[in-house]
Amino acid sequence: MKDRFKEISRAEALAKVAELKKEYLDFRFQMVLGHVENPLHKRTLRRQISRLNTIVSEFDRGVRKA
Repeated sequence: MKDRFKEISRAEALAKVAELKKEYLDFRFQMVLGHVENPLHKRTLRRQISRLNTIVSEFDRGVRKA
C-alpha cells in the first residue's frame, strides 16, 4: 500500500485525496448505521489520506519534483 503512492503526480494526489475523503465520509455514515464488515478500514482510509496530503505538501514545498 505504501509503495503505491511513490510515483504519483501532484494532480493525481489531489484527485485521490478528494476521492478518499468522500469514501471516508460514506464509511463513517455506514459505521453510525452499523452496517460495516471491517471497522479497521476507517483507519486505513485516514492513513492513506494523510500519506497523500504529505505528498501534496512535499510538492508545494519543493521536496518532490514533478
